[in-house]
Amino acid sequence: MKSPRLRAIATALCALVLPGCSDAETPAPEAPAASAIPREPLGLMTSLPLYWPLGADFSELAQGGGERPWQRALLERRFELVPLDTLSPIPGLSPGDRETDPLAGLERLAVIQPRGLSAADNVALDDWVRGGGELLLVLDPILSGDYDVPLGDPRRPVDTALIPPVLKRWGLAITAELHENRDEGIRTVALGNGQITVVHSGTIAPVTGNSACEILAQGTLARCTIGQGRVTVLADAALFEHRDLAGERGEHQSRVLDAAFSGQDRG
Repeated sequence: MKSPRLRAIATALCALVLPGCSDAETPAPEAPAASAIPREPLGLMTSLPLYWPLGADFSELAQGGGERPWQRALLERRFELVPLDTLSPIPGLSPGDRETDPLAGLERLAVIQPRGLSAADNVALDDWVRGGGELLLVLDPILSGDYDVPLGDPRRPVDTALIPPVLKRWGLAITAELHENRDEGIRTVALGNGQITVVHSGTIAPVTGNSACEILAQGTLARCTIGQGRVTVLADAALFEHRDLAGERGEHQSRVLDAAFSGQDRG
């Protein structure tokens, strides 16, 4: 059952995005055709139910059943997703075995509302970016989606983003602003050649005067050059929580992906 706050947000979103909309979900996009243009790999780490549905029956999924989340369907139009549980090297199973680097071979990575990055993850992520990786880092101070699992349940997404120390190393900070009015936190901001809608987003600001970062979308998005790589930080996850906000064909979500991944052009 939705809380009063979430019902209020849902009502406001319906009025903003699609007057007269209902609680019915928009069907997920079809999977890419086998003959489609080859897709680039994209590492994905998240606490949100983007790759597997919330409360998934993994025995059913293992047999090819179950329904893909709409977020996954949209992302898989452009990328071959590589789900990750860690960013730091994984020790070998036996003495003498080589450790496994989960980021090896990846040029692009999306870390969306993660459960928290360990010290080793922070180091690995910084090294990977400085070596030429392109990162989309989504950190939302106040999730606006509705997740029907209790607080403390390990399946529940992280309601309040855990800001990794590496963000400060890159010269950025995120602050949250609480809104008394339910509609105050819902706004449309310019990005690229269009707009996106954010819901109770955080505000990104540089913490040093010589930060190599560009602040965009009224402070909700930043792009930074870090070493040989690039980091794009988005202080709102609504585009990955609400189907209507992603756009009918995922075009609003694509604006964020276009901002993050320079080698991905899309009309």
